[in-house]
Parts: sequence; structure tokens; C-alpha cells
Amino acid sequence: MPHRHPHVIFAAVLLGLAFPAAVLAQAYPTRVLRYVVPTPPGSGADVIGRITAGGLAATLGQQVIIDNRGGGGNNIGAEFAAKAAADGYTLFQGSLTHAVNVTLYRKLAYDLVNDFTPVIQLASSPYIVITHPSLPVKSIADLVRLAKARPGAINYASAGTGTSTYLAAELLKEQAAINLLHVPYRGGNEAMTSVMSGETSVYFSPLAITLPFLKDNRLRALAVTTTKRISVVPQYPTVAEAGYADYVAGNWFGIMVPAKTAKEIGITLHEAALKALANAEVAKRLTDLGYVIVGDRPEEFAAHVRSEILKLGKIIRKAGLSAD
Repeated sequence: MPHRHPHVIFAAVLLGLAFPAAVLAQAYPTRVLRYVVPTPPGSGADVIGRITAGGLAATLGQQVIIDNRGGGGNNIGAEFAAKAAADGYTLFQGSLTHAVNVTLYRKLAYDLVNDFTPVIQLASSPYIVITHPSLPVKSIADLVRLAKARPGAINYASAGTGTSTYLAAELLKEQAAINLLHVPYRGGNEAMTSVMSGETSVYFSPLAITLPFLKDNRLRALAVTTTKRISVVPQYPTVAEAGYADYVAGNWFGIMVPAKTAKEIGITLHEAALKALANAEVAKRLTDLGYVIVGDRPEEFAAHVRSEILKLGKIIRKAGLSAD
């Protein structure tokens, strides 16, 4: 029997352990992937999910099916995904709502930071500050001056207390030191209708649903809530340009996977998502709807999630909000 050096034997053992994992990573995915969207069909999040799923299917070579699990403030879908097998076949579409929920709910059945591994931020949904034409303002500076002259007399609509539209307004209130009266509605459609009818004066509205109404002068747009002007509406300045350099608001959407998912699988998914976002048809569909494509690195997305939890948590605690 030939003699083998111990180092050679040890190396062979290591190679034997590593080879199956390497083969597994190269083979992935070998079956259908589930893409959990924690909102009902037809919602904005659902639309982004379906566009993304189609792009991922093309790049991964496997079907990616949407699994709508709405309800519970987006927590039902998040809990399901957090407890799913960490095998790369369950993807979860997280959003700003989940960063809000960390503080808004005293008890959650999942931990957004520890139960998920961020893969990529797909896109952001910028907001645009709109007013009823009867309000005598044409800019954020005008709105701030009027609010300071008439504290508490100007009202703003939201899609509900604690929603991202509410937080966008509260963030400006805090940074500009103004007092606006909050009027909550049961969703974005009601809030939009209220400002169009003149029942309310101001609304921080998702750009995607506002674009069709800006052309007929039923609404007046003051500014967008992004760090830079938006290509589809370059004529509107940012809130930051009015002197509030740290102001950024709006929703965002990104892919996460259960925390123990293999790093190699996360890399594969990240690369596939980047290719999907770079696809001309996918990019056009998202930008035409008013979304801004992000496509950041996993570590950047993770840092963004943590910073959002801190920033939004401060506003929620200051307002004394709780969903429990």
C-alpha cells in the first residue's frame, strides 16, 4: 500500500468537503423560486415584485413565482419569509414599511436585521410634495413661510398614521420646525382624492401615482423628496434644494433572503438582480412608473436598512406612535 504524506491526505479531505458545496453553488438554482411580496396583488409593491421576478427568471433560467402574503402591516409575509428554509428558494421583498415596523410594533415575530440577509435594493419610490392649487404656495420655501405664519392652520393628508406618506411630512415638520395638521386617510387613494378636492391642502404622494394628475393642473407640485432631481420630472427641485440638505423621504424595495442562506447563493442572486435591473425593458417599466433604480451592493443595502430603522424610529417615538 503506497505511503501518503499527512498533508496530502488533509488536503484531499478538504477538497472533498469543498467540492460538493462548489457544485451546489454552480448548479443553483435547479427549481422554481418563491418571491414573497407582503402586500396584496395589484399594489405598488406587487407591481415591482412582478417586474423583478420576470427579470430574475430570465437571468437565472428558472421560474420565479410571486407569493402574495399581505396583511398585518406587511408583517405576515415578512414572518413567513423569515422562517422559510435558508436554501435560496425563498426571496423576500422588504420595504421601508418593515424598517418602520421595527419601532412601531413592540413585538414582532421576526427580526428584520438578524433574520434576513439583504441582497440588493431594487428601487426607490420617491415622493412629490403636492398641494391643492388654492394654497398660495409655489415652493417648499413658500410652504414653510406660510406654515410658520399660520401654525397648525395648514393640514396635510396621509395614507394613514405611521405610513411612509405620514413620515415624509413629519420629517419636513421636524427639519423645518413647522406645525402642520395631520389628516389620516385609509390609504393613498383617499389621501390623493382629498387633496385634489381641496379637503386637505398638502400631500407627500408617491410619484408613480401622481404623474398622471400633474398635467391637468388639478394639483400643484412643489418638490421631490430624493437627493437629486428625477429624470422623468426634472423641472421639480428637491426638498434639499430649499435648504434641508438631510431631507430624503419615500419608499424603497429590496430583495432579502433568510439569514442563514449560503453566501454563494446570495452572490448569485445579487448578480442576477443586477442583470435584471440592467435589462432595458425592466428598467423602462420601472422608470416609466416613477421609480428610481438603485441596484446597490448587499453591504450598502444592509447599511441603508439600519439607518432607516434609526431615522424613522426617532420620528415614531417622538410622535408616540404604536400599532400594538
